[in-house]
Amino acid sequence: MRYVNLTKSFLANLSASRRSMARASSHSSNSLSTELVSSLNRAKSKHKPQPPLSPHSLGSSAAEVSREISDLLLDGEIAEESTSNSSPEFADRNLVNNLLGIDWNPNPSTTQNARKKEMTRERKKRSYFKNTESWRYTKLMKVSVKRLGTASTLEFFSKLGRESGTKEYNALIRLCIDGARSKDKEEAFDYISDAYKLLDLMKEKGFVIEEASYGPILLYLVDFKMVHEFDEICELLKEENRRAWFRLAYYEMLLCIRVSDEERIKKLLGAISMASDDDKYNLAENYFLAFCESDREEQLIKSLEVLNINNISKPCYVDTIFKSLGRLQLENYAHKLLSDISKAGSGSERFSALVYEYTTNLPNLQAKDLVLKFASLHEKFEAVPSLLYYNKLISYFCNLNLIAEALVVVDYMCKSGLNVSIEVFDPILYACDQTCELHMVRSIYSVMHEHNLRLKGETFKTLISYFVKMKDFQGACNLLEEAKLTGEIPTAGMYNAIIHGYLKEKNRSGVQMILKGMKMSGVEPDADTFSYLISNSDSEKDILKYREELRQAGLQITRSVCIGIIQAYSKLGIFHMAKQVVEDPDVPLRYIVEIKSALMSNLAVHGEISAAIKIYEEMKQDGFNPESKAVVSLIEHIKAEGEMERITGLLKELKDSVHWCDACSRVILYCVQHDCFNDAVGFLKELREKDKPSAYMCIDQIFCHMRNTEPIKLETGMRLLHVLKEELGFHVSRTSLDFLLSMCAKARDSRMAMIVWKEYESAGLPYNVLTKLRMYQALIASGEFEDAKKMLKDIPQQDEHVRYIIKSYKQAYLCQVRSTRVC
Repeated sequence: MRYVNLTKSFLANLSASRRSMARASSHSSNSLSTELVSSLNRAKSKHKPQPPLSPHSLGSSAAEVSREISDLLLDGEIAEESTSNSSPEFADRNLVNNLLGIDWNPNPSTTQNARKKEMTRERKKRSYFKNTESWRYTKLMKVSVKRLGTASTLEFFSKLGRESGTKEYNALIRLCIDGARSKDKEEAFDYISDAYKLLDLMKEKGFVIEEASYGPILLYLVDFKMVHEFDEICELLKEENRRAWFRLAYYEMLLCIRVSDEERIKKLLGAISMASDDDKYNLAENYFLAFCESDREEQLIKSLEVLNINNISKPCYVDTIFKSLGRLQLENYAHKLLSDISKAGSGSERFSALVYEYTTNLPNLQAKDLVLKFASLHEKFEAVPSLLYYNKLISYFCNLNLIAEALVVVDYMCKSGLNVSIEVFDPILYACDQTCELHMVRSIYSVMHEHNLRLKGETFKTLISYFVKMKDFQGACNLLEEAKLTGEIPTAGMYNAIIHGYLKEKNRSGVQMILKGMKMSGVEPDADTFSYLISNSDSEKDILKYREELRQAGLQITRSVCIGIIQAYSKLGIFHMAKQVVEDPDVPLRYIVEIKSALMSNLAVHGEISAAIKIYEEMKQDGFNPESKAVVSLIEHIKAEGEMERITGLLKELKDSVHWCDACSRVILYCVQHDCFNDAVGFLKELREKDKPSAYMCIDQIFCHMRNTEPIKLETGMRLLHVLKEELGFHVSRTSLDFLLSMCAKARDSRMAMIVWKEYESAGLPYNVLTKLRMYQALIASGEFEDAKKMLKDIPQQDEHVRYIIKSYKQAYLCQVRSTRVC
């Protein structure tokens, strides 16, 4: 209700400002006027007061985020240089000076290396601000908006000596709209108000407000059916930029379709005939695009009879049309348009692009049929298929995790006589790894051989690593031999992949065989080879041996070698030698944070908690931030009671959201282990707010832990179930209920088991065989033999494993009551 009142207030003020603008003709060309901003400010001030921004507060806020932003701006170069000094005060001051000072970079050094670094940094700086749509810029914007707010972010960038352009404003507007979509109505109003104010600031700066600026706002209003707000903003935009009229017509038609206002749709279509000749086509085009986006088949077909596809103003609009034709399966119309485009003499690549958009949007089309459709349309209109769009078809299937289907496309390409390179398999191989479908690698390798495609070094290396992951070491070795026969020189990386696999399998003879093969082939071991050998050493003697061989080979000590030495000594319990690694003068200072983090993590894993905490505290005192994964490892391995304050402090230090969620889950498990029930519930609330899926995974882990803990804490488990459902609003998963039912069976508590049994039904989870087996176990363990007998009749026993489990339960529980004949 509060949101509605704020909206009404905003519209009233907006209308008043428009009337005053109409009376003052000299101001009629203003953008989202000063009056609009004032009205928004008044509405927002009632909602949430904000203190005025001062230069001092801006500088203070900026200082807080300087370290984060420095990592984003120059790949951490500034942070590295700042933290290399042992004084944290100096490091912080250096960071702030680098980010907020008048000069973006310090004065160049006179040495050659410093000049090279300066030139590299300058190139990075120019490249960064030139490509402001990059992921790094977006991340930087998010950090700044979160800490400073939109207005302060713009001022912050001006402090950096960088004037904000349209791309900067557009990025901020998108962030505001994304924030509005993710919040409730009251909070969303604040974000929308900020977006409006940004439009006004753009006008004040003299920027023309184009679709990239107002489009996200209008789409938000369309999606949330905010008709009145949409109409008011559209009228203002029309007054400011008459060129935007036709694109606004597109958004207006989208809104009418969204709210099912058929009367207004007819009115808009009727207005086309009354428009001037120059405007008719532009209006019809934009209405047509709205019909395509919404798949309005009837209006789309009528528009196709009027519009000339070759006169559509932008290629992206034509793409939208063909996508819609595919979704609606309007084959005849698609053929007609393709014919018109072909006769107009468009290039083969553009023709392939439209065929691709059409075919990939056809519903329920098998991979082979899709490829045939793609090829037949080219043949029908005598067009040469573009290899680029065959590759896009492959990527299309890979993105859908359809590896076999992507392979069908490659097979067809090869059989069609196209000039197929081995790189065409790269996205398929990558998808195999991402989807854990490594078994498909053999099929891929078979297609390569069937069509006599010559493998290159990187492809060999990838295939070898995948065969190793499948533990097919013979297949990996065969690939090495094939590389030699085809003239490809095997690299240390290829051998390393097999060595690493053998070491994981504890196959020392296999490792020695590969090392011997390397020597015979004239391939010298590299630093990674030694890092694998050192980290998997079984004795201090082996560690010293490989370190000496590394030195004799003239190889530098790399990050991976340092971490390997730390792992090896920690595994053997020689912790003083592991600690000495970070003091070695040959250790690359560039990676000192990662190496110290590895030391901290390994000490924690092997029970040296106090030593790991000491390393952590020393790093913080020196101005370093330990790696997030190392902090998570430290939290995980702190088991002693009474460490709640410490692990909570460690959790607060984590900035990375992914690692924070992982660490929070481990803190919750710690709370459960030490009966800190209220703390566990509090952290669960916080975790749910940040990442709901992680919260559900954590709940499953909690019940799993409780199931495997002795003694069984059944009452705590039932209490947690109640809180999760009634107080926190979680829908407890089948996995969690399965663990809880197993706890009831272990505790021999049939009454609690019956309560959990009913939870499956209330959660809408059907009873499966495993659920019934657990309930049978709980009943028979509790001595409820009659109920157990009834349950047994309801369990399908065709599977031998099910029969074996039932037999095991009988042997375990009925031996106590031999005289009773049941089940």
